[in-house]
Amino acid sequence: MRLTILLAALCPLLSAFSAEPLNVLFIAVDDLRPDIGCYGVKHAKTPNIDRLAARGIVFDKAYCAQAVCSPSRTAILTGLRPDTTKVWDLDTHFRDAQPDCVTLPQHFRQNGYHTSALGKIEHHGFEDGPSWTEPRWFPSGQMVKVDEKDWTKHTVTKFEGVGSEFANPLQDVAKRKGGKAGKQGPSYEVSPKTDDQLPDGAVAAEAVKRLAALKAAGKPFFFGVGFVKPHLPFVAPKKYWDMHDPETIPVPAFQSYPEGTPDFVGHTNGELHSYPGVPAGNPIPADFAKTLRHGYNACISYTDAQIGRLLDALDKEGLADNTVIVLWGDHGWQLGEHGLWHKHTNFEFAARAPLLIALPKSSTAGKHCAAPVEFVDVYPTLADVCGLKVQQGLAGMSLKPYLDNPDAPMQKPAISIYPRSSKDHGGNLMGYSVRTEQWRCTFWRKRNAADIGFIELYDEQNDPNETANLATKPEHAALIESLKKHLPPTGSDFAPKKSGKVAKAIGGSKGKAYDPNEPRDKRYDRLYPGKPKLTEAEYLAGQGSDKEEAKARFVKLDGDKDGFVTREEFISSGKKK
Repeated sequence: MRLTILLAALCPLLSAFSAEPLNVLFIAVDDLRPDIGCYGVKHAKTPNIDRLAARGIVFDKAYCAQAVCSPSRTAILTGLRPDTTKVWDLDTHFRDAQPDCVTLPQHFRQNGYHTSALGKIEHHGFEDGPSWTEPRWFPSGQMVKVDEKDWTKHTVTKFEGVGSEFANPLQDVAKRKGGKAGKQGPSYEVSPKTDDQLPDGAVAAEAVKRLAALKAAGKPFFFGVGFVKPHLPFVAPKKYWDMHDPETIPVPAFQSYPEGTPDFVGHTNGELHSYPGVPAGNPIPADFAKTLRHGYNACISYTDAQIGRLLDALDKEGLADNTVIVLWGDHGWQLGEHGLWHKHTNFEFAARAPLLIALPKSSTAGKHCAAPVEFVDVYPTLADVCGLKVQQGLAGMSLKPYLDNPDAPMQKPAISIYPRSSKDHGGNLMGYSVRTEQWRCTFWRKRNAADIGFIELYDEQNDPNETANLATKPEHAALIESLKKHLPPTGSDFAPKKSGKVAKAIGGSKGKAYDPNEPRDKRYDRLYPGKPKLTEAEYLAGQGSDKEEAKARFVKLDGDKDGFVTREEFISSGKKK
C-alpha cells in the first residue's frame, strides 16, 4: 500500500523529468503593423499567419518599447527597456551599458539549447556573440561570428548570396546627409524576381533546410528567423502585387496631427523621402500614397508566404507538437495616418505591432487577448512556458496567465517611449507613452529631470484615430495623475557618453567578394578558365569557405545528374533549356 502511494506521489515528478524540452521558433518581421487577417483586417491576404493564429493566441494590444528597429529589438531580446540598455538609436550596442546582460537566446543556450538565427533578428551590425551557438547567417552572402567578449569583432565568411533586391540597382549612388549610403533603387518595385531571388525567400529556403538539420541533431533548439519585408523599399514579386486591389485598401480616416498637438511629436517623413522618386514635401500625393499602400500589403503577403514555408517544414519534420512559435513585428508602421509614414512616433499605429504565441496542443488556441502587453514580456514568457528559470531583473512579466486564459484582465499598462527635442517644451525630451485598455497618455518629460513639457491624452476606445488631444480637459486631470505614476524614476533616461565603438571584420574568407550583378557566363570563365565542365572538387575549389553550401549548389546545378556541372548548366543555374 505504501509503495502504491509512493509511486502515485512520484508519477508527476517523473513525468516532469521525462518531458521533452520545448523548442522555440522565433519569427521576427520588420516594420509589420497588424494589417493581418487574424487581426480583423478585411483586405489582408495573410493565410499563413492566420493559420498560425489558429494554433495560438493573438495579442490584440501588443506594444513595442520604442518604435524604431534597434531599441525595439534590443528590448525584446534583453527583456529590458531602452532607458536601461541605453539603446534609443541605431548606433548603440546594449553591451556598452549592460556588458553582463543575459539575452533571451543566451539564456536558452546556457540551458542546453542550440541557438541559431537567420536574417534580421538584432539590428544589422549589432549582432551578439554570447547569444548564438553558431555564426549568424544572412541572405546577402555572409555568415557572421561575433566575438563573445568584444561585440565589435566580427569574423565574416562569405558565400554566394542573393545580391540586391532591385532588378536594376543604381550604381555609384551618392551618400546621403550624415554619410549614410544612398538608396540603390526606388521606394517600391514590382519585382520580376522569384521569391528565392529576394532576401526573404532565401531566408525561408535556408530555414527549411535548417529545421531538417535541427530535427536530425535531436537537441532542443531556439531558432530565430528574421524577415525584412514589409520594410521599405516595397519590393515583392509581381504575383503578390496582383493579389491586392489597391482600390480596396482603405485610406486613413484622419491624416492630420491631432487637435491640440504640436508638430514636434511627429516628423517629416525623412525615411520615405530618402528614396529616389518620392515626391518632395508633405503631404505625400494621394496617387503615390495609394501605390505605397499597395506595395506595403504586397510585401506583407510575400512574407506571409515565406512564413507558410516555415510552418510546412515544421509539420513535415514532426516538430510542430514540440515547438513554441512566436511571431512579432518589431514595431508598427504609419501609412499616412496623421500625415505620417513609417514609424518613429508614440502614436498607436507606430507603437502597436503583431504578437502571436502558439503553444503546442493549447486548449486556448485560436483565441484573442485584449489586455495590453509589451515586447519586454516575451523573454519571461518563453522562459516560463519552456520550464526555464525566469531571469531576475527583467522589465516584463510572463504572459502565461493570458495564454491559459486570454480573457484575463490587464495586469499592467504597456509603455512605449520616443526621444524628441522641442525648444518650446523644455529642450531634449523623452516621451513616455502609457497605454491602458482605453487610454494612451504620453508624457514629454525633460531628459534627466522631472519637468513635464507637454502631455497628450487619447481615448483609444472612442477615438481610435487619435484625432483630439484631451489632456487639457479638466475632467481628465485625475486620470492623468493616475497614469503619471507609471513613469520611470527621474534620471532613468540619462544618456552616457557614447563609446564610439563600431563593428569591424577581423577575419574570415579572403576571396573576391561576390558581385550579384556579374553575368554568370563571365563568372564561370573567371572562376574556371578553360574548363568545359567541372567535377564536384573542381567546382568547390572556386567557391567560398562554406563547403556544405557549395556541395548543395553543385547538386542543384548538375541538371542532368551525370556528376558534372557544365558551363551551360552553370550559366542556366541548372535549368534545362
